[in-house]
Amino acid sequence: MNFVKHTGMSLAVTGLVLATAGICSASIPASAAPGGGTYVALGDSYTSGPLIAPASPTASALCAQSAANYPHLTAAALGLSLTDVSCAGATVSDMTQSQYPGVPPQFDALSSSDSVVTIGIGGNDDNTFITAVAGCSLIDITDPENIGAPCEAAFGGTFASNIASDAVNIGTALRQVHALAPAARVYVVGYPDILPLHGNCWPQMPLTTGDVAYLNGVEKDLNAMLEQQAEANGATFVDTYDPSIGHDACQSESVRWVEPVIPSTDAISVHPNAAGEAAMARAVEAAI
Repeated sequence: MNFVKHTGMSLAVTGLVLATAGICSASIPASAAPGGGTYVALGDSYTSGPLIAPASPTASALCAQSAANYPHLTAAALGLSLTDVSCAGATVSDMTQSQYPGVPPQFDALSSSDSVVTIGIGGNDDNTFITAVAGCSLIDITDPENIGAPCEAAFGGTFASNIASDAVNIGTALRQVHALAPAARVYVVGYPDILPLHGNCWPQMPLTTGDVAYLNGVEKDLNAMLEQQAEANGATFVDTYDPSIGHDACQSESVRWVEPVIPSTDAISVHPNAAGEAAMARAVEAAI
């Protein structure tokens, strides 16, 4: 996800065209195996790993891609030949259209010879994460007394409704992946835990306790939708949320896997740091 680009984006996937439909879990090829295969990584900034050193020498600087993100770590661990086209700020629409000048649609990287595809997407659609985190922080920064849930009062069920409406676009994208890479096993990578399960850590993450609980619910809704669409469209969901509980942005620098609003390691605000990307890699490797 990206908290700079897409501040005014809308759900721009109406023109996504499917070449095929009706993929079911039975269509996952049993012959796809990790060792020595080809791996294509698709996704947004939770995949690309902005500011985590070293930078990827093969990706556009606009995509803020790290050579130590989970696709690179997974490929090295499993002996896969990697094509990583993840890009900070990507939405589902950027799978089929150019996100930046000179940056091809991410689906252009797919081919019939691919054996593994991961996709980490959905948080930028409908401005879900930038509104939920940045928007709620702007509301709650004026509430240091930790009173109530002002952001929940402002947004109510908006996030849940938007996430539910995005499900069709995620499903469409997954079926397109199968059409373009029919021999590949497809893995949908979820989002790690950002906030503590209880309490808050204002101003490190300037949210009231009530709104921490509210935004935890938003992230769980997003991951649940991604898991449902993976299961419905012949893909495997990779849970990175449960393994990351206790490593949220409110924890100490040595413990956390996601940086707070003001980061202190080589990562951008409210994104996985190097330890977080390594943890996500372990989850992906275990799934593969």
